[in-house]
Amino acid sequence: MQSTDEVKASFRLLVLASLLTLALWFIPFAGVITYPIGLFVTLVHEAGHAIAALATFGNVHRIGLDWNGSGVTWRSGGWGLLISSAGYLSTMLYGCGLLLLLRRARNARGAAIFTAAFVLMITVLFGGNLTVWVVGLVFGVGCLLLALKARPKTTHFVMSFLAVQSVLNALYDLRVLLHLSASESGVPTDAANMAAATSGFVPAIVWALGWSVLAVAMLGATLLIYYRSLRQRAALADTASMPSLLTDHAADVARPRG
Repeated sequence: MQSTDEVKASFRLLVLASLLTLALWFIPFAGVITYPIGLFVTLVHEAGHAIAALATFGNVHRIGLDWNGSGVTWRSGGWGLLISSAGYLSTMLYGCGLLLLLRRARNARGAAIFTAAFVLMITVLFGGNLTVWVVGLVFGVGCLLLALKARPKTTHFVMSFLAVQSVLNALYDLRVLLHLSASESGVPTDAANMAAATSGFVPAIVWALGWSVLAVAMLGATLLIYYRSLRQRAALADTASMPSLLTDHAADVARPRG
């Protein structure tokens, strides 16, 4: 059971990671720091397409990334609706899943190992160009070293930072998708692919709006669960200290006076 101090420390780390993330968005030239994370988020996005294709009995040929932050997954077969939807939503799912795992500090090491294994597996199986291999190896090996060599508090903070970055990047990418779907329908996007698959019956902007609503709902549910669990653990931690206080009081009452 976590103590009240541990609960507060976990929450403070999340707040610090969030503030640092927001600050980097407004600091000039801070893109040098967030740029690699953007490439990592794109890799997670494309991995979502690949996993959805495999889950619906399709074939994944390779994944490619560009240094400008875009990516593509070459596949055949599978259920197009799920595959196209999986990209943006998988990024949000990864970020929200990390946030929930990191409610407990001891889960940080496991989260880093999972991320390392996941990224390295996607890179080895589907890496289709140099960019994928560079991003996959850097983040895969980096997360593995973080889990095995770094102090627990450092691992917890870095993974919290990565979780917040993933969530905000997912929201930012969806905002860009909404803009492209509304004003530049000729640009090839997942939403445009879905519009073409439905022969224009469901336009790209509808797909983009639907994915955005789902992503925001996922984030809202995650934050609600996070908040409630922290309150519950804090209450349990405070309650756990009461029996010893009652026992001490009973001993004082039973002790003879004089």
